[in-house]
Amino acid sequence: MPTESSATTPPTTAPPVGGQRRAPWKGAFPFVGAVLVLFLAASSAPSPLYVIYQQQWQFTAWVLTVVFALYVFGLLGSLLVVGALSDHLGRRPVLAAAIGLEVAALVLFLTAGNVFVLSAARVLQGIATGAATTALSATLADLEPSRGRAGVVTSVAPLTGLALGALGSGVLVEFGPAPTRLVYALLLGGMLLAAVGVALLPETSLRRPGALASLRPRVAMPPHLRADLLPVIPAMIAAWALAGMYLSLGPSVAAELLGLRNHLIGGVVVTLLAGTGALAVFLLRSRPASWLLAPSSALLGLGTLMSLAGVTEDILPLAAVGTLVAGLGFGASVLATFGTFARVAGPHERSAVFALANVISYLGNSVPAVLGGIAVTALGLRTATGIYALAIVLITFAALLLRLNRIRARRRRAVVAPCG
Repeated sequence: MPTESSATTPPTTAPPVGGQRRAPWKGAFPFVGAVLVLFLAASSAPSPLYVIYQQQWQFTAWVLTVVFALYVFGLLGSLLVVGALSDHLGRRPVLAAAIGLEVAALVLFLTAGNVFVLSAARVLQGIATGAATTALSATLADLEPSRGRAGVVTSVAPLTGLALGALGSGVLVEFGPAPTRLVYALLLGGMLLAAVGVALLPETSLRRPGALASLRPRVAMPPHLRADLLPVIPAMIAAWALAGMYLSLGPSVAAELLGLRNHLIGGVVVTLLAGTGALAVFLLRSRPASWLLAPSSALLGLGTLMSLAGVTEDILPLAAVGTLVAGLGFGASVLATFGTFARVAGPHERSAVFALANVISYLGNSVPAVLGGIAVTALGLRTATGIYALAIVLITFAALLLRLNRIRARRRRAVVAPCG
């Protein structure tokens, strides 16, 4: 999921206040990367289970999407409020608190008997994930000040975690015992191991004053950046709205519209999108953001149309290929949009500008999903899915037009300038 890149978090090599610096143990860097993947895997694990919860507890589609959105709101609030806290308290205290919250959320998942407990678990999980992702990304940058591998890991790990969590959950639900319990028990064990590793991890950041002041959210779009940022916002909204649809309603679409009752398919649906997105991020990581903006919108819109056609005509291969194409567009769009925010914002502006990027992305991820759930309840799953997908296509088309118009304007200025 999108967070402030590690590139915006300056590494520190000075010893933390209150103790002598210890050298990181061998394997500390891959361990921190694995914990980042684990947190995001836990966040997508409930997706294949939503269909089961809905059948067991008899709640409507809009309630399902609200449960999904509660996680997003918890995560967004956490990013905005405690996103910079590890710069002041140190990485380990924030990571320990995040793991503690995640453990509490997993215990609630394990014991959930109704939608209210499930909702509480998702809120806690969102808060924990928001706190963990920023602290873990900063820790990766601290452990490797050159930022070479750190930037790659913080870009690829979130989408990889989403893919693995959904796929692993689908496998366990279909083939393992206790379908609504086993995946959370395994994740709980993983989190307890992560807690031990964090306890052994040396502190990598100086403790410094200003912790309370850092809790005040700073969100801004400086006026001089609007010309660069406004055109990329539709692409950002479309990409994360598509992800929200797959993570919340994707398994229901596979089961009810395509007749794929195997619970593994619910995980595969999410994995096709997020896993392909992670691969796209890895393969395209060296490409400039400006180069990716137009192709990412085109791929996202084309893939969404193909998936919609596959669902409408009951052509499973077309729906799967469309999801793969949309996944490529999703990953490329993440790189392009967040890369644009990183490129145009100055060092003194990045915190507030990236906070804005997160607000836009997560609102795009959650609000359309909730509206889609309401539409499913009122109009039926097939009609609502069609409207949702077509809205995403229209937004990507607008994003593509904005980008092409901006390219043409720059070319005109380049031609006029020498003549002047």
